[in-house]
Amino acid sequence: MSMTHLNRRTLLRGAGALVGLPLLDAMSPNRRALAASAGTTAAEGLVPTRMACIFFPNGAIMPDWNPTGEGKDWQLSKTHKPLEAHKSKLNVLSGLALDKGRAHGDGAGDHARCSATFLTAAHPVKTSSNIYVGVSVDQVAARQLEGQNKLSSIELGLTGSRNAGSCDSGYSCAYSSNISWRSPTQPMSKETSPKMAFERLFGSGDAASRRERDFYRKSILDVVSGDAERLLKRSGGSDKRKLEEYFSSVRDLEQRIERTEAEERAAMPDLQVPEGRPESFREHARLMYDIMALGFQTNSTRIATMMLDNAGGGRVYKEVGVNDAHHSLSHHRNHADKVKNLSTIDHYLIEQFAYFLDKLDSTSEGEGTLLDHSMILYGSGISDGNRHRHEDLPIVMAGSANGRFRTGEHIVMKEETPMANLFLTMLDTMGTPAESIGDSTGRFTAMDA
Repeated sequence: MSMTHLNRRTLLRGAGALVGLPLLDAMSPNRRALAASAGTTAAEGLVPTRMACIFFPNGAIMPDWNPTGEGKDWQLSKTHKPLEAHKSKLNVLSGLALDKGRAHGDGAGDHARCSATFLTAAHPVKTSSNIYVGVSVDQVAARQLEGQNKLSSIELGLTGSRNAGSCDSGYSCAYSSNISWRSPTQPMSKETSPKMAFERLFGSGDAASRRERDFYRKSILDVVSGDAERLLKRSGGSDKRKLEEYFSSVRDLEQRIERTEAEERAAMPDLQVPEGRPESFREHARLMYDIMALGFQTNSTRIATMMLDNAGGGRVYKEVGVNDAHHSLSHHRNHADKVKNLSTIDHYLIEQFAYFLDKLDSTSEGEGTLLDHSMILYGSGISDGNRHRHEDLPIVMAGSANGRFRTGEHIVMKEETPMANLFLTMLDTMGTPAESIGDSTGRFTAMDA
């Protein structure tokens, strides 16, 4: 039987745009035979592992966060209830610490330190100008994978960055605004505009082409329509369904971004409104999660980070009935109403994270789903925001990373286990190993399959 074979990196092209494709059967028609002869699984041989790291500020209400039971014999906590559908594909990790988030003689500034150390596990120099911290785990991997994808990594956020001035007790705003660091002195500033993030992944990067597409209000799928039509005609039933679902997802995301911009223009009809961010936290977060999922699905990037807010963020979550700023609430002094409101925020943020996992797990890829082929770190660099604790951090790891991790467990580590040990294992899993990172003392083996 003859079959059309497509290269894994096949792209749709047109008028300055390049669109990657999801993994199709035609890209690996003999994957079972190849895998058997190589002694590996199809996923290990052909499907890349993706890594996403998602940060939330101000810690959590830990009594509502911590699950009951350990190992396989455990129950999701009150905060984690939105993750019920994915319990078998995630682990809750207890006992991890970021010692370098502590003062070590530098006094106040725990919020700036919690974000600066979140992916570096390195102690930031207390300064408002000559910043210095460490290289983050995502960028250690991105540097080694450079050139294998359209983007080595993408950095997203819901609140803008400030890289100048002091934001927390003498610490530079760069520490509070960034979790991704390419070098000890160079943060990877995050993109907060859904449209710009989308165009980084799927646009040409050419400003004139973007302006021309906007002028004619064309979808990126219209731009590559010729390639898309030819590919659909050549595709078999299974691949055709995958492509139609993928094109539908891209079109839907474009339309949602366009609606957001139209609402902004309607609100101020007499002004030239710059492209901005959705006012709704829920819509903004879900757009960014969708962009990450599409980036992974098309293999446009394998690495992503997202900050749900800057460290010490004071967002007000009125949509869930919380009318006080998040940061001020985190200093709750055990007042019952403040604790309740904080727990509501924690639950709301997890709901959006569950949406992301839904998206990944509903996307078929090879012999599994996109979630099966990913490792998603979700957490904060502070546990108890009231006391600024940097141990027993609130951490969830979702996805089995192509079967390399056991999942479906509450893993309780020895107290003060460096979170940097988890980073080393994540780097090994990405195929981008490092001898050390931050204050690592060894590999994290508690999830090994």
